[in-house]
Amino acid sequence: MASTVIPARTGLKRTITSTTAESSPSTAAGSPSDTPRQSPSTTSLLCFGKLIDTYGNKFEVPDYTINDIRNAIPKHCFERSGLRGLSYVARDIASLATTFYLFNKFVTPECISSTPVRAALWAIYTIVQGLFGTGLWVLAHECGHQSFSPSKVFNDTTGWICHSALLVPYFSWKISPGKHHKATGHMERDMVFVPKTREDYATRIGRFVHELHELTEETPIATIIHSIGQHLLGWPIYLFSNRTGHNNHERQHEGRGKGKVNGWFTGVNHFNLSSPLYEAKDAKLILLSDVGLAITISVLVMLSKAYGFSNMLVWYFLPYLWVNHSLVAITYLQHTDPALPHYSAGSWNYVRGAAATIDREFGFVGRTLLHGIIETHVLHHYVSTIPFYHADEATEAIKPVMGKHYRANVEGGSLGFLKSLWTSIRWCQWVEPSEGAVGEGKGILFFRNKNGFGTAPLKLKEVKPALGNAKMGMVVGAEN
Repeated sequence: MASTVIPARTGLKRTITSTTAESSPSTAAGSPSDTPRQSPSTTSLLCFGKLIDTYGNKFEVPDYTINDIRNAIPKHCFERSGLRGLSYVARDIASLATTFYLFNKFVTPECISSTPVRAALWAIYTIVQGLFGTGLWVLAHECGHQSFSPSKVFNDTTGWICHSALLVPYFSWKISPGKHHKATGHMERDMVFVPKTREDYATRIGRFVHELHELTEETPIATIIHSIGQHLLGWPIYLFSNRTGHNNHERQHEGRGKGKVNGWFTGVNHFNLSSPLYEAKDAKLILLSDVGLAITISVLVMLSKAYGFSNMLVWYFLPYLWVNHSLVAITYLQHTDPALPHYSAGSWNYVRGAAATIDREFGFVGRTLLHGIIETHVLHHYVSTIPFYHADEATEAIKPVMGKHYRANVEGGSLGFLKSLWTSIRWCQWVEPSEGAVGEGKGILFFRNKNGFGTAPLKLKEVKPALGNAKMGMVVGAEN
């Protein structure tokens, strides 16, 4: 199956299949339940200017409403069955237990005398258990979005047990993705993988913003090291420091974010009852999440004492790292691609933000073991209460409504998914406006990079500092 965003020239462009007319009306409001239409998209050039994504393709702003999306989905797709959901939980737990039993029964010195062979098989064990663990994580995630069953109590009970067993703070994580869904692609409010601005990226690498378009040297070793660290430790780092989430906590309406920034220990995290990520009314739920983690940690400590840490390392902790890898890889690739935009506050609305996601393909692993979380994420951002077993049908139903605005990269299947990790981390380094953007279009941002891939970064003027001003290189405009 071909991708809907396949490069027209290798490494440069991708085309997006369209099934809607060019003159469809555009979306205006920012509410999930009310997105009235504006003027026809033929006026978009006047409103936004010329918008170019990282591949070099012309970008057009989504031109439909959330009601168009919901009305296109067959009614039975909204039906949830707690019994059916629980059967998948039982399947995943049985898979974990069966794999554990078989390996401990047969991958032993008595059955396999070769130490290297046993080591290789146990390495495979950690990967397989990591996949089964990720599948269970996905089902708990469904509970958090209330797509597991019609009962909120049943959802939260099941989700709390499953997520706690995987060292995930259930209610903390439930609330955080809920806010992510309400602000997807929003540069100031999104909760997951908010990209760096040009200024932030320049600061990180010790350059001036006007110098970035002059840099064309790739550093693959540094990219590999960064990627490995991100995929193994990115998940706990996010929970403990809110890294990759927004850092505008001063705007928290209850004032809980005053003076607080993302960071370790005393910084913003997902465990503190007074964290600005949550409202005061959520404190008891955050506490319950922490209690779930405390129970799991206590059990792991007792098991480590009883069976030895080396056994627990293989049985639980290494599979746990594979779960971390899967979660980071999946979430990163759902929201990071050279074809995707991000929006400033003045240009964002719900429909635009939800369309700033992309579906991918991971074959049997994605569709069966991981319950389709990779293949149907665009739909999930429009209607997150649809259970995963109806998501394929619902996705097909919304494609004609979204038309050119639906994005999927399914080229190469599972290998293509893994390749996209390498592509995105090299192509998607910071976001900035398109060179031809005007008006509201200046708030629609696209990925650019210093590696020389795709659309070149803006050429910016160097501004000489005033006397005594140490911040040399601030930018006032693009070169003519």
